[in-house]
Amino acid sequence: MKTRILKALAVSAVIGMSATSVSAQAAECIAPANPGGGWDFTCRQIGKIMFDIGAVDKPIQVTNMSGAGGGLAYNYVVTERGDDDNLIIAASSATSTRLAQNAYAGMTADQVRFVGAIGADPGVIVVGKDSPFQSLNDLIDSILADPGSVAFAGGSATGGFDHLKPLMLLQRAGFTDISKIKYISLDGGADAITQTIGGFTQAMTGDMSEVVGFLKSGDVRVLAVLTDERVPGFDSIPTAKEQGYDVVAVNWRGLYVPKDVSDDTFNMWAGRLQQVADSPEWAEAMAANGLAPFTKVGGDFQGYIDGVVEEVRELSKELGVIQ
Repeated sequence: MKTRILKALAVSAVIGMSATSVSAQAAECIAPANPGGGWDFTCRQIGKIMFDIGAVDKPIQVTNMSGAGGGLAYNYVVTERGDDDNLIIAASSATSTRLAQNAYAGMTADQVRFVGAIGADPGVIVVGKDSPFQSLNDLIDSILADPGSVAFAGGSATGGFDHLKPLMLLQRAGFTDISKIKYISLDGGADAITQTIGGFTQAMTGDMSEVVGFLKSGDVRVLAVLTDERVPGFDSIPTAKEQGYDVVAVNWRGLYVPKDVSDDTFNMWAGRLQQVADSPEWAEAMAANGLAPFTKVGGDFQGYIDGVVEEVRELSKELGVIQ
C-alpha cells in the first residue's frame, strides 16, 4: 500500500512538473516571410515590446517561415498547431487579401482567430536612387505610353495587396488592361526592394516599414505614399492623392492565433497586444518606421476582417484579378 502511494505521488509530481514547464514555455511568433520584411518586423517589434513592458515573462521566439505569400505558415498553423496557446502569427492586409482571393488553397479567414491590429503601414511606390522617374506621374505616364516598360517588385503573391496598389493607381489613370502590367512576386519586402535597388525591376510596391532603412541610406526614393495625409516623420514624401490619384492603401499590422485556443487564451493575447498599443515603446517604434496608429484589438476584429475580405474580393473582381 505504501509503495502504491509513493508511486502515485511520484506520477503526480511528474505531471505537475510537465504542466509547469508547458505553462512557462516561451511563446513563439511566426513571421510568414524571410527576415527583413514587414511580417518579420511585426513579430520582432511586438515581441520585443511585449517582453520589455512585462506583458510576457520570457522573450518571444521568432520563426521565419516563408513560402506561398504566407500560405505555407497559414496551412501549417491550421493543420499542425491548431490549439497551441503559445503561438502567435504576424498578419497584415496582405493576409486578408490572399484569403479574399482564395490564394491559400481554399483556406478561409475563419480557420484562425484574428487578435487585432495596432498599426497601419502606409503603402508606398518606390524607385532606385538613380531612377529616371522623379514623380508618380512620371512613372504612370511611362506605363501608359508603354505598359511593358515598367516591372514592379512586391512582397505579396500575384494578385496580392502589393500587386493591387499599382493596379489601383493605374485604374484611376484610366488604364484597364492590367494583364500588361509586369509584377514580380517575391517572398517579402526585403527581397522586393533588393530587386529594385539592383535594377532588376523599375519600381517596388510595398510598405513604408520595409523601405525606411533603404530610404535613410539613400538607396531608394519614395515617389508616393498611399495615405490620406503625409506620414509624420516623412513629410517630404507626397501622397498619391496630392499627385492626382485618389488611392489610400494602408497595410495594418497585427496578429492571429490558432482557431482552437480557448477564449481565455485569445483574450490574453488581445490584452497583451493592447498593452503594446498603449506603450510609449510602440509609439516610438511607429514613428521610427513610418507607421500610423490603427488599433483594433479583441473580439470585434474578426468582424472587421470579414468586411475587409468581402471588400477586397469585390475590388479584385472589378480589376480582373479574380473571376
